[in-house]
Amino acid sequence: MTYRERDLLYNEKLGGTIQQKLVSGDESNETTRLQNKPVKLQPSWEENNLSDAELNFKNLTMDEASLQICTPPDKYSFVYIIFLIHGIATLLPWNMFINAISYFIEHKLAKDNIGFDFPYVSNFMQILTFCSQVPNVIFNWFNIFVPLKGDLTLRIMWSIAINIMLFIITVALAMVNTSQWPYEFFYITMLSVVILNMANGVYQNTVYGMAAKLPPKYIGAVILGNNICGTFITIVCIASNYISASKKMAAIWYFITALFVLLIGFDTYFALPLNRYYRHYDLKEKKQQEQRKTVDNTIERPPYLYILKKAWPQMYNVFITIFATLAVFPSIHAAIKVSDKNFFIQEKFLYTQVLCFLTFNVFAVLGNILTNVYIWPSKKYLWIPTTLRLLYIPFYLFCNYQPPHEITRVLPVFITNDYVYWAVAATMAFTSGYFSSVAMMYTPSTVESQYASVAGMFAGASLISGIFGGILISFLWPWFITHVGW
Repeated sequence: MTYRERDLLYNEKLGGTIQQKLVSGDESNETTRLQNKPVKLQPSWEENNLSDAELNFKNLTMDEASLQICTPPDKYSFVYIIFLIHGIATLLPWNMFINAISYFIEHKLAKDNIGFDFPYVSNFMQILTFCSQVPNVIFNWFNIFVPLKGDLTLRIMWSIAINIMLFIITVALAMVNTSQWPYEFFYITMLSVVILNMANGVYQNTVYGMAAKLPPKYIGAVILGNNICGTFITIVCIASNYISASKKMAAIWYFITALFVLLIGFDTYFALPLNRYYRHYDLKEKKQQEQRKTVDNTIERPPYLYILKKAWPQMYNVFITIFATLAVFPSIHAAIKVSDKNFFIQEKFLYTQVLCFLTFNVFAVLGNILTNVYIWPSKKYLWIPTTLRLLYIPFYLFCNYQPPHEITRVLPVFITNDYVYWAVAATMAFTSGYFSSVAMMYTPSTVESQYASVAGMFAGASLISGIFGGILISFLWPWFITHVGW
């Protein structure tokens, strides 16, 4: 009931009272008294009779009340672009280090540089990925069930600040001559990777939780940023190697690029609270939190088991899509060699950068972009295409996969046409970007709006778990191709 309707109702009641007094014979005195004395609405009357909807605007400024009533537009897609930037920044550490593998094993730890065969060169990628993903997975899940004290601003601010500091150390290591202390360089690098991914686990999970407050396309923006990150870093890697005169200078410019992107992410995050579109959804979530307060004035813990029960089908889709991708990328994908002597790319470095990293990242971005236009299939049937993607694993194993270790392959090579391999690689990347985005967008909508943020964090943790699971099983493939054959 509006204020105007309440005033009319009050006047009607007042009129009835006057009529009764007229009938009783006190009309002249009562009429004179009412004409000389103004009608006042008591504060207690307003407190006790306002509806819940109207009381929602108590203790709010006019601007906040306006934001709760109307959803302002996302002008110039400003908020969308910010989440896209953070999508790039969250996967930046992982992409920077895996694309710089030649810098580590062919320059810093190469025999020509240090004077002996460094023992960890042969499985450097496996050690690097293990040090990256174990802390990432642990802190993604930790951030859900044991939230860190402080608001989201502090979490993201400190996460990005730690990333920036560690990349400064990485640039400094690239500048100095480490040939006299290769073991120290190796351990410092791996320790920095561990700490960096601990911070990044909190950062990535928090960004997904923030995006889940907003409409589904904003989670899609984070996924799009993840895929753009890979494309961007691949291009930077190729450019730095071809422009710079030495691997040292190439590495310096390459890692400085990461610092530049992280600084942009740091700055743009503080623009979010100033944006009316983001504040509308932020106030909406805070209102829901106020409604969930218990008697002792503390926020009730989310029902994690209930959310898991509702969201697990889409969490499975996120996990299995990323698992199938990381089971072959980059471990198998980057180790596939050219088969046809007439293929237009023969150079080892360029073949891997173009057919593996560039192809994967470009088509993953295209798949992600398509979700803004068309979404298929429905939540009920999404598990079918995501599970079928596991067939990419045997396909890649039957390509000309040659691990860096000097081992004899027993499993036969059936895919000898580089164009066929390239075409299937493009579909693998496209479906990875598309179905992972669809599943991530579906997950928050499986629960009530007040739990969407937690569901989004579960989806983010499922994505990281898929990465970790895919990387773990990729350790099996070198043994598999040397022991399984017919």
